[in-house]
Amino acid sequence: MPEGHTLHRLANDVWDAFGGRPVQASSPQGRFAEGAALLNGHVLRQTEAHGKHFFADFEGAGWLHVHLGLIGKVDFGPAPVPEPVGQVRLRLQNETAYADLRGAIVCEVLTDPERETLMARLGPDPLRDDADPELAWKRIHRSKLPIGQLLMDQAVLSGVGNVYRAEVLFRAKLHPMTRGHLVKKREWQGMWDDLLELMKYGVQTGRIDTVADDHTPEAMGRDPRQDDHGGEVYVYRRQGHRCHVCHSVVRTEILAGRNLFWCPKCQRTGLARKS
Repeated sequence: MPEGHTLHRLANDVWDAFGGRPVQASSPQGRFAEGAALLNGHVLRQTEAHGKHFFADFEGAGWLHVHLGLIGKVDFGPAPVPEPVGQVRLRLQNETAYADLRGAIVCEVLTDPERETLMARLGPDPLRDDADPELAWKRIHRSKLPIGQLLMDQAVLSGVGNVYRAEVLFRAKLHPMTRGHLVKKREWQGMWDDLLELMKYGVQTGRIDTVADDHTPEAMGRDPRQDDHGGEVYVYRRQGHRCHVCHSVVRTEILAGRNLFWCPKCQRTGLARKS
């Protein structure tokens, strides 16, 4: 599933292609025909993301809300606009560009109150200017669930997926099974600041790179990581391989239906704390 930086990149790309102008909207697949008809011909006046949710405000028509889910994607292209290929849920187009949405688990038009209700259910997103890390801290500090589970709860913190979860915990040297109420405030603030830096980099580059300069392939004389997610990482999907820092074997296990990845030596911190 796309991580939060992907949705912020999408918001930027949609605005660059269509912002401030009337947009033609259609549903070649037919499943979003009524929603597309509501948006068709209206001016796109704002795009934004909150966590894994994308929003586009069409003047006088409402908010387009998209959640890509596991397989959703948006393809962009220049005019002239070609015939649709495959199951295109929504096509946006103007005289210079088009964008095709496929595979999203949510594609709907919301009113202002409906959008506000949805936003109220989401935790703070480090990439938003209005984000308040204290809200996430209060939920973490009250919980006895593992921090590795809490970081993936979109009601606690928005936009963090499995890659950022694994990497920010490694960089904090915090074991993913540390209970939320045992995490120290300074540790949480450090993770928040780290997420902000890493996710901003992800928006700029479209990659998730988390290794320090000393641990890049060039510095270590190793081959670049080969993975469809891209980017150089410490522990994500590196189970069975040696840690770049201490050379212990990276481990994995299932937590709340998702794979955890961690280094048993670098991430000892927190696990043995007492309530």
